[in-house]
Amino acid sequence: MDLRGNKVTVVGLARSGTGAANLLSEMGASVTVTDIKPEEALKDHLSGLSGEVRTVLGGHPDELFMSADMIVVSPGVPEIRQIKEARAAGVPVIGELELAYQILTTAGPGAVPFMAITGSNGKSTTTTLSDLMLRKNGSRTLLGGNIGNSLTEEIYKRCKTAQVSPASVSAMFDWVVAEVSSFQLETVSTFRPRIAALLNVTPDHMDRYHSLREYGSVKARIAGNQGPEDFLVLNADDPVTMEILEELPVDRGEGPQVYFFSRKKEVNGVFLRDGDVWCSLPVSSDGAAFRLISAGSIGIKGVHNLENAMAASAMALLAGCSARAVTAALAEFSGLEHRLEPVRELDGVRYFNDSKGTNVDAVLKSLESFSEPVVLIAGGRDKAGDFEALRGPVSRKVKAVVLIGEASHKIKKALDGATDVFLAGGLGEAVTLARGVAKAGDVVLLSPACASFDMFRDFEDRGRQFKKLVMELRP
Repeated sequence: MDLRGNKVTVVGLARSGTGAANLLSEMGASVTVTDIKPEEALKDHLSGLSGEVRTVLGGHPDELFMSADMIVVSPGVPEIRQIKEARAAGVPVIGELELAYQILTTAGPGAVPFMAITGSNGKSTTTTLSDLMLRKNGSRTLLGGNIGNSLTEEIYKRCKTAQVSPASVSAMFDWVVAEVSSFQLETVSTFRPRIAALLNVTPDHMDRYHSLREYGSVKARIAGNQGPEDFLVLNADDPVTMEILEELPVDRGEGPQVYFFSRKKEVNGVFLRDGDVWCSLPVSSDGAAFRLISAGSIGIKGVHNLENAMAASAMALLAGCSARAVTAALAEFSGLEHRLEPVRELDGVRYFNDSKGTNVDAVLKSLESFSEPVVLIAGGRDKAGDFEALRGPVSRKVKAVVLIGEASHKIKKALDGATDVFLAGGLGEAVTLARGVAKAGDVVLLSPACASFDMFRDFEDRGRQFKKLVMELRP
């Protein structure tokens, strides 16, 4: 991918935009970043830009798009007028994920194989666990994507550290392990992972997509370019995911080889049987199903994490990992920050940070993980979530809900009568109210069912502020 002397416009700064701009500049392109936000709102990202990168902030001038040789769109940037007009005029438009893929496969398709994971929930945990399994097996991996460090950022770092060209980075790794969002999949064209997983499709980002079906179809683009030598891992328990399977050309021998994971039934893949995780993938010498690990021996807890563990196991085994490497990773990995993360126990009450629970289904899965009474802290910026779906589980498992943020009144209306509902002016007040309601033996759970951007920089900022507030509570 030779971009020397090309004029490239990067749309949207943030993490992905910063990584893309720096990498493109390293490749010899003349790079301009444009963002609708003003300089003051982007100062943290501006400090990470290479000195060769030009910025145009506070708007999107038409000439930056029409005069570009290529446009790179950061995840989450909508299809604005300038992008549509540039594409119609013949300007190539790709996303940050597609850019990273094309750079790493310069030597030919599949120069370094990609393992890619998408889904409404569980992506980060499954991606991190898959990466650990590969490393336990001795593979050299490059981990990135929607997980918090963009792939272009990681490639750029490797270029600087090893003093090599971007095209040479692919030779440094055996696998690229990428968490992939629906926003990233909107702008792929040649992206073709050797192994892909679609974990689940539940309502999320309904403020961006017209229907759950449209959202699921975007997720399914992860397998759109896969061929018969590639693998696709699907959740056999997720009805929308199984509907999407019908759209893929697997029965005609054109698409990928499909395997499944399931908590509820025995499948061709990885499944739960009598409290143990079993594998029926074509990886054993005699092809017979074999017991992989006891579910109780898996380090991460919760029913949703059992699904994540099975998905990661299926992908790692298909990638050639030994069962020993897979089980070692399953036993060792204890989870990620902001994903049902234990914070502390105080006066007999356990506090959990699930700030990554940014949609209704994530909250439902988290609630399913507790048998104790729960005091739930929720709320934030609504993504057109169906909060009515919380009523049944909340009435059975939640002794009180404390709400914050822009969506608090909408959630209160949906939950009135299901349990006690309190409104708080901020997260500090919410923690104080939750502590006042909780008794010894209860759980206080931050699982917002909403985005964080109304009150916080991101879900990580929200989670860390929650942990700080909890740790400051005195016995």
